[in-house]
Amino acid sequence: MSRLVFRWVVMVMPLWHLGWATADDLTLAVPIGPVSLVAYVAEAEGYFNREGVSIQMRECSSGRACYQLLSEGRVDLAMAAELLVTLNSFKHPDLVIVATVSTSSHQIKLVARRSAGIATPGQLAGKRVGTVAGTSAQYFLDSWLVFHGMDPRQVVIVSLAPDQLVAALQHREVDAIAIWEPLASAAVAKLVDDGIVLPSPRLYTQHFSLVTARQLIASRDADLEKVLRALLRAQNFIVDEPGKAAKILRTRLSIEPALAEVSLKEHDFRIRLDQTLLTTMSSQARWAVREGYVQPGSNLNVPLNAIEPEILRRLIPDAVTLGP
Repeated sequence: MSRLVFRWVVMVMPLWHLGWATADDLTLAVPIGPVSLVAYVAEAEGYFNREGVSIQMRECSSGRACYQLLSEGRVDLAMAAELLVTLNSFKHPDLVIVATVSTSSHQIKLVARRSAGIATPGQLAGKRVGTVAGTSAQYFLDSWLVFHGMDPRQVVIVSLAPDQLVAALQHREVDAIAIWEPLASAAVAKLVDDGIVLPSPRLYTQHFSLVTARQLIASRDADLEKVLRALLRAQNFIVDEPGKAAKILRTRLSIEPALAEVSLKEHDFRIRLDQTLLTTMSSQARWAVREGYVQPGSNLNVPLNAIEPEILRRLIPDAVTLGP
């Protein structure tokens, strides 16, 4: 649990002042998975109410689905991978990251079928690989292939919805899938002895982030500060009570205790904004142009303007280490 030793200390209001929402509900879209643990804990432990903000949580099948709800104005806040903000920052500059809520180099995995003749990375060449196009899973897959000396065009990429991937692998429609947790573990469980998780070096760290609209920051800055305070409380709870945090996760996701404990070890739940986020988004902008998700000649500095650090900086100055 070495990743959980870092603990931000944030000033909190006296308890006699807590427990009453002072404004209309805010809606928060969260994907189903360990990346949403700080939100799960904040809700389960009543931290949103204690901070005086009323949150209605809406679950989505993926960060992309959550981001879509936000872009359509159907929710106020969403948790999503930084890649979605990078890709959409060229056309939606009003949507910005206000904090990273989870980072992990293990959230996305490459699961293959041994019966497809796959036991080592090089054997993936020429195979059918299912993933969710235009998401961090595809970005991870491309990075993984390049790292292992393969051109991404050496595999046949099959674009599927998140809820189709496990069945497609099980029914031999694809030979491998690149997908996030808990779907990756579900695929391994379905395949039993036929499943293998291919080794993945730390070539991509996913920054799962809290995203909102600039207009909401302007109109409800104080409430957004309360949301971050609640998430900071949840972060500290995960550090102080990892066993209880794992129980909240396994109850929420209906997963085995061992998988919940692994998920805590594989993620860093510090609320922050650091330089690696900027570096990752810059690399993704170049990838997006190369893959045709963004028009050639686009201003590749646009994603770097898609971060609004001021609320978090007011609460925890040391949690913001963004460079110029």
